[in-house]
Amino acid sequence: MSDKKYNIAVVGATGMVGREFLGILAQRKFPVGELRLLATSRSAGRKIVVGDREITVEETTNDSFAGADFVFVSASGQASREYCPIAAQAGAIAIDDSSAWRMDPKVPLVVPEVNADDLEKHQGIISIPNCSTTPVVMCLWPIHKVNPVKRVIADTYQSVSGTGKAAVDELVTQSKLVLEGKDAAPHVYPHQIAFNLLPHIDVFMDSGYTKEEWKMIHETRKIMHDETIAMSATCVRVPVMISHSCAVHVELTHPMDPDEARDILAESPGVTVQDDPSISLYPLPWLAAGEDDVFVGRIRQDASHPNSLAMWISSDNLRKGAALNAIQIAEELVKRGLV
Repeated sequence: MSDKKYNIAVVGATGMVGREFLGILAQRKFPVGELRLLATSRSAGRKIVVGDREITVEETTNDSFAGADFVFVSASGQASREYCPIAAQAGAIAIDDSSAWRMDPKVPLVVPEVNADDLEKHQGIISIPNCSTTPVVMCLWPIHKVNPVKRVIADTYQSVSGTGKAAVDELVTQSKLVLEGKDAAPHVYPHQIAFNLLPHIDVFMDSGYTKEEWKMIHETRKIMHDETIAMSATCVRVPVMISHSCAVHVELTHPMDPDEARDILAESPGVTVQDDPSISLYPLPWLAAGEDDVFVGRIRQDASHPNSLAMWISSDNLRKGAALNAIQIAEELVKRGLV
């Protein structure tokens, strides 16, 4: 890492991902110069302690990015579409957590362990994948390099923190009400989330897939630079606070022994293999929360196809699924001299 310090602005600093970003920034000792915390007018004036600094949150405006080297955006798609080009025009690199820029052919969609070279082509805006896409490509990519992936079926089990603090609060409130034998009216989701599963994340499209499922399919192809990968996904919201999990069935070009897949994944950066059924060792969202790595286990031959493997993945959606990935992108940009 360079000795230089970098000025950083965080749009959405008071949100769950924004606060996680600030914590990880300090943990990884990123060389921060000026740190500007930005949010909507409702949050302006709040004070947030970051390391040994107490910083007042400011309202995001078109003038918020002067002098910034990096602008991390974790806000609505509308805010991202508005502010990312302004930040780039001001000379900063905007690293965006929304879906606004992911499929733009001019914007790199990056998981540093997979396609860091795409950062070389950035034009001021870099996009972070959907928090359910990232752990899947982290586990597919190392295998794909050895034995190309032909087809993927991914069924996700996504925590409420992926929706935001209001959803986390609703799960807590509803759980208490249900345990007391009372009705739990939904507000954030269309149905009660406590003690329930909702096969519905984001809006439904004419195809019958949700937009979340569409994102996983097309983001995976873009990150792995392979439009031929056939993929289907079903995304489910579950009553878990933090960490997304996914059951993945992957068809490869050639047969692969599960032990070979375990060895490949065990040597992959950012991936931890937890796979010993004899002692009930497999990834758990509860244990993945607060951790940087993507955890994979239950790696086995898929009984439906001789060239297929099945696996189970869990990872912290606020960390590797969002904030950590953004900081790793910034670190990689510094390392490559692209700032």
